[in-house]
Amino acid sequence: MLSKAQISLITSLQHKKFRKQHGLFIVEGVKSVLEFLSSDYQIHSLYTTSEARTKMGNLPQKIKCITVSAAEIQKISGLASPQGVLALVHLPTISSFDWPHLRQHHHLLLDDIQDPGNLGTIIRTAEWFGINHIICSIGTVDAFNPKVVQATMGSLARVKVYYTALADFIRQAEMPTFAALLEGKSIYKTTFGNAGLIIMGNEGNGIRKEIIEQVDHAITIPRIGSAESLNVAIATTIFCSEIARQKLENG
Repeated sequence: MLSKAQISLITSLQHKKFRKQHGLFIVEGVKSVLEFLSSDYQIHSLYTTSEARTKMGNLPQKIKCITVSAAEIQKISGLASPQGVLALVHLPTISSFDWPHLRQHHHLLLDDIQDPGNLGTIIRTAEWFGINHIICSIGTVDAFNPKVVQATMGSLARVKVYYTALADFIRQAEMPTFAALLEGKSIYKTTFGNAGLIIMGNEGNGIRKEIIEQVDHAITIPRIGSAESLNVAIATTIFCSEIARQKLENG
């Protein structure tokens, strides 16, 4: 049986303040938890119902696995329909940038993305297209927000997400910058090369002026219909897909 203290700790991790305080975040669902179990992340503890435990297979002996009832899972879960598996995972240690490595690849820069679903989808999309580093502005929603973690479907276990001052990062990176804007050169007439920074803006306000001032290439996705704008996660997917297409064509 879970104690009141355990329930209080787990439910508090729905909030960024307490995630930072305890150095932990929540992962829910069989698939997502298994992804983190096989990653470099450190698992603090695992809570499963007896039924869900049978779906987890063999667990490493060092994993602290606690069997709970369906009612207890309901109390600690942030989901409307819990899958019976919840893990507490240690927040990763923030490492410095490996500039020689970073300068050889494309990376996503996210300027104040606010919606957890959008960020989660972007992380999942990035992994699909082989982009393994995402650099976020300080104002971007926390990647370890349970809703973000859920939306990544396990991709967060492999994609590194950093938070920093984007303007400073761009100056230090000394890499070509491509900004997704409503006006600019067509994405389908743009050569992205072998490395660069792909900048995506806030859902309502786009990319901040101070960031745009550092952009080398203003890029737009040509509008054929009459929609006013594209969802930022969808726009990011189109950029990632075009970059991948060019890489595949160029061998």
